[in-house]
Amino acid sequence: MTTSFSIHSPKATNVILHAFDWPYSRITENAEAIANAGFKAVLVSPPLKSLKSKNGTPWWQRYQPQDYRVIDNQLGNTTEFKKMTAALNEHEILIYADIVFNHMANESDQRDDLDYPNSQIIQDYKNKNDYSASIRLFGDLSQPLFTEQDFVQAFPIQNWKDPWQVQHGRISGSNEDPGLPTLKCNENVVKAQKSYLKALRHLGISGFRIDAAKHMTLEHIQQVWDAEIAQGTHIFGEIITDGGASKEEYELFLKPYLKSTTLGAYDFPLFHSLFKVFEKDESVSGLINPYSVGQALAVDRAITFATTHDIPNNDVFLDQVMSEHNERLAYCYLFGRDGGVPLVYSDLDTSGIAREDGSPRWYDSWKDPILIKMIQFHNYAHGQTMQYLEHSANHLMFSRGDKGLVVINKGLSEKTVQLPNEHFADLLEMEGVRVTKQVKTTDNGSKKEMLTKVTLPAKSCAMFVTTL
Repeated sequence: MTTSFSIHSPKATNVILHAFDWPYSRITENAEAIANAGFKAVLVSPPLKSLKSKNGTPWWQRYQPQDYRVIDNQLGNTTEFKKMTAALNEHEILIYADIVFNHMANESDQRDDLDYPNSQIIQDYKNKNDYSASIRLFGDLSQPLFTEQDFVQAFPIQNWKDPWQVQHGRISGSNEDPGLPTLKCNENVVKAQKSYLKALRHLGISGFRIDAAKHMTLEHIQQVWDAEIAQGTHIFGEIITDGGASKEEYELFLKPYLKSTTLGAYDFPLFHSLFKVFEKDESVSGLINPYSVGQALAVDRAITFATTHDIPNNDVFLDQVMSEHNERLAYCYLFGRDGGVPLVYSDLDTSGIAREDGSPRWYDSWKDPILIKMIQFHNYAHGQTMQYLEHSANHLMFSRGDKGLVVINKGLSEKTVQLPNEHFADLLEMEGVRVTKQVKTTDNGSKKEMLTKVTLPAKSCAMFVTTL
């Protein structure tokens, strides 16, 4: 069956495509297709100078800055970055940049000092003066951006539940690993970081993701992302927690951030709610207004997701990877609900995790036809009131004003529910979903009404839009 209704909405929220570790040129080439898929923003990997090699470098190298004053890394340089922003702007797609301000690159195997960039890079700038000038964002490239006085005393974080250690210690792999040099919140550091953000805004960046925000002091965050920087800019922090209110990490890190800033954040409380419902087989009732019980962030500050780049790419988080079926159900809930800005993760197979058919799990996952239709529903129903209509341990049905309806069945057997009226058309048209209509006559035969029912197979969902 093919549907024939229009679901265009000019007032869509900025659904974000996280083009994780994509070369800038690849984003440029796909700008039109990204727009056609319904995305309104693209989050790109850190646009700065980091280690690159002819043989390539691992993704985490992008999170070890050598210099902010130029864009020159494995994914491209300033020139290619500008071409990307031009292409995205042409298709009215916002550009968000991943920002790494907590630390600089671990280069302890090469040197003992803390000059950034190091003397070899400074010399390289001089030797390639024309090229360096062409990719320069700001500042004097003949001098280091940071020196030893801009870093806190070196020690590895050992107690990850101690806020002082987490915000002043070095992120390291072990006691033998010197770790990532942690920047101070001083005048020089704040000035350099604000200059960098201003330069990126001049290039057309309209959103910032704060990497490792839980490792930065609130004072540092407040001084860098002040009213001037925040004006007209969507900013959200990455503060990884193991759940919502009452969980220790939430209380220690996320709660103070939310209280002391007006910035957004990754909605890890909601993610863990989704994970428990779909992966741990807890009741769907956990998804009925989770904010009211502290298990989701306020809708105007939340970046919602089914996976982030850390989950499949860091061993410590691999147990939080959802199955393909459950991730789809999670996206159905996220795109169906009211509030939050959904973020869709798509990589170039950095994790090596495969789908059931053997193909890379998140490689070009943004092109998935079902996901694209979910984005269409999200954009179409934006701003419409969410009302929960029916639920059991394994199924949930809710409406979005008079625009649409969402039904999710996470159970291992099919589920049939009755829709509120007959004026709905199936948007997703997932395999096995059956919509049936029958005429019901009253006992005295004086009145007839049409009943519409939908039967969902195990681990499936449906999104309906009104046809009136």
